[in-house]
Amino acid sequence: MSSHKVLFGFHAVGVRLKIAPQSVVEIHYEVTRRDARMRQFIDKARDSGMRLIESDGERLAKLAGGHGHQGVVAMVAPIPQNHSLDDLLDTVEGPPLLLVLDGVTDPHNLGACLRVADGAGAHAVIAPKDHAAGINATVAKVASGAAETMPYFMVTNLARTLGELKERSIWVIGTSGDAPRSIYQADLKVPTALVLGAEGDGMRQLTRKNCDELVSIPMRGAVESLNVSVASGVCLYEALRQRT
Repeated sequence: MSSHKVLFGFHAVGVRLKIAPQSVVEIHYEVTRRDARMRQFIDKARDSGMRLIESDGERLAKLAGGHGHQGVVAMVAPIPQNHSLDDLLDTVEGPPLLLVLDGVTDPHNLGACLRVADGAGAHAVIAPKDHAAGINATVAKVASGAAETMPYFMVTNLARTLGELKERSIWVIGTSGDAPRSIYQADLKVPTALVLGAEGDGMRQLTRKNCDELVSIPMRGAVESLNVSVASGVCLYEALRQRT
């Protein structure tokens, strides 16, 4: 079991069953839960030939590391990422749209960012290895399946990666509360990498220096900033609006 990882929740486990059923080792489910959603899920899992293990809430909570499992926990083998960021960009049709996260270490925020990136049609999410959360069960649960479908690249040197994106003529746009222009004034129809920092600290100075342009999200109320996943949604969906 040491080489296996945990997924929990209907969305996260359901997407893995859909895209890579061969990687699902076994599924533990809460035997006392007999509502329609659980019955439908179990029927699909059985049809896929999955190994199903009856369990109780306490056992599932131990496996999932908490009580947000919805009665479903799966042990899965990792899906190897068989391509690099360069390989992915070589296959993108039309102008690339990338989300770059600098310093986002909270798994709930990362999961929400992956979900909104998937929804807006971004091609990948990029983060530094030493200042970011990795994909774990909590990220997968919050992402509602997007952790399985959205490419997530953790790079050794984010500044160098931004430079390599520029060499591909990808415009690097950072977000900052003190930027003179708003996200709505930026041209997001061109190949774009949107860079957001963690709530509070924002981007690191070196990351900021490597941006081609800085933009702000207009704030009209009393609060000074948005949660990073909400800010990601604002920026990515503005890009989607401009491109459609």
